[in-house]
Amino acid sequence: MKILVVEDEHKIAEALKRGLEAEGYQVVTAGTGEEGFFCLHSEPFNLLLLDLMLPGRDGLEILTTLRAKGFTLPVLVLTGRDTVADRVLGLDSGADDYLVKPFAFPELLARVRLLLRRGRQETERPFTLADLELNLASHQALRDGNPLELTSREFELLEYLLKHQGRVVSREMLAHDVWKVRERSTPLDNVIDVNIARLRRKVDGPYPLKLIRTIRGVGFMATAKDDHATAQ
Repeated sequence: MKILVVEDEHKIAEALKRGLEAEGYQVVTAGTGEEGFFCLHSEPFNLLLLDLMLPGRDGLEILTTLRAKGFTLPVLVLTGRDTVADRVLGLDSGADDYLVKPFAFPELLARVRLLLRRGRQETERPFTLADLELNLASHQALRDGNPLELTSREFELLEYLLKHQGRVVSREMLAHDVWKVRERSTPLDNVIDVNIARLRRKVDGPYPLKLIRTIRGVGFMATAKDDHATAQ
């Protein structure tokens, strides 16, 4: 399980990183909201720990922007603001839980475990987009009720696109997260393009509504909206 900690106080961020890593979690830290946004767009996370008092854009603005962009990962807000109004505002802005500083680390761990359990339950539900359904439990993909014969790689690609549906997925992201290539000495762009083309033929071929788009010069997107002038 990978956790992103967005916290501008270095000592707190490092303490959280050490404590969570001691519990077996992978932890990435970011000191600003912009750095946190970059991390979220660069790799997948299972949980976000978000401080509200950040330089530049504050945590509430970051949280509402993430939800508006379609990010569904659980968010635990960490803050020194302790009024009922602050808690309600944080939850209404899209937080899944709220922890007031200073807090006991065992309580933080308990809340982390709870949110990660909820996140796993969410991933067990089928991914859907228009008449496309991807069931991870049964490893089955359906379009308009018809089964799709996908290879393991095509299934992984479709899962990744649906997890990020409505957002652009770059070739770099696919190389890193699907092919698990950390250093690209040999570019995978052609390999990725070939696999996307095969997946598109199976998912979109006979159907008038195309769900997998190429965003020229950027990457790919799974979407049912037909309003992307740059998409193919």
